[in-house]
Amino acid sequence: MHGLGESWGSVLTGEGTGEQREAASATSRRPRRRARRLVIAALAALILFAAATARLFAWPAQGMPAHVSAIVMLAGPGDRLPAAVRLARAQRAPVLVVSRGHEGYGGPCPARPPHVRLICFEPDPATTQGEAEVVGRLAHRYHWQSVALVTTRAQDTRARLRVSRCFGGRIYVVTVPQPWYDWPYQLGYEWAALVKALVIQRAC
Repeated sequence: MHGLGESWGSVLTGEGTGEQREAASATSRRPRRRARRLVIAALAALILFAAATARLFAWPAQGMPAHVSAIVMLAGPGDRLPAAVRLARAQRAPVLVVSRGHEGYGGPCPARPPHVRLICFEPDPATTQGEAEVVGRLAHRYHWQSVALVTTRAQDTRARLRVSRCFGGRIYVVTVPQPWYDWPYQLGYEWAALVKALVIQRAC
């Protein structure tokens, strides 16, 4: 009997050791699973962010029909003014509207293209929101049905949003290139400005 008791004691002790090892192994696996889930979630968020950035700022929908009511150049970087003037000279619209500026505001008003009404203005406030307000007032005054905005790809989405709140007609966008080294700054700026337009400044 004494030997049998020792045998059972050894078996029970062995089972207890196995359970402890299994519990310790499971405990050590939990942090690894948690870290794996966090990595997968972070990668998914990064992919979604990259896709949204590409769709909103790098490759937005763009283009215009053969004729619109007005061509509107928004102020900002890129060769916007030459592009807007070329469209006006091609008789793509009877009106050319120029927000005065290039890398800011207070820039020149171009010579009037033949057979085109030229309107130059300085928005107040000197922002895309201020420009959209002017476009809305001009559209109401002259009964515009459509406009083509001349801007850059990075500003495309936000410009559409701002102008659509002040103008109920059709909005098209023609974009001009910008230097590759401007993209990091422009993407960061446009994300912040788009969030501001969506959350804070939601009216015309």
